[in-house]
Amino acid sequence: MRHVLHACWLTAVGLLVLLTGCAQPGPASAPRPTGASTAPVGGTCNAQAAQWALGKSGTARVVEEARVRAGARMARVVYAGQPAQALDAERLSLEVDGSGKIVAARCG
Repeated sequence: MRHVLHACWLTAVGLLVLLTGCAQPGPASAPRPTGASTAPVGGTCNAQAAQWALGKSGTARVVEEARVRAGARMARVVYAGQPAQALDAERLSLEVDGSGKIVAARCG
């Protein structure tokens, strides 16, 4: 009887070791999307700080710099005729004309 209990115990320990080895730990932190900014993420948007971008091309670099300067959490490029989105005090909206030049910088 003692031999059978010992065998059961060893089998249980062996299974536990195997199951532990199969478990995959999650990533230490979520992977950062390609091209994501390392600039600080702000809070409430200040559109006045993004006015320097008026007349510039709405490139990803310009949009990101405008977001950082405005202290906004996110930024978007708005084209003429694009449907409106819900207002968001933490979002910078950069309106561009048909040639891709930024013509307005607003929060919301």
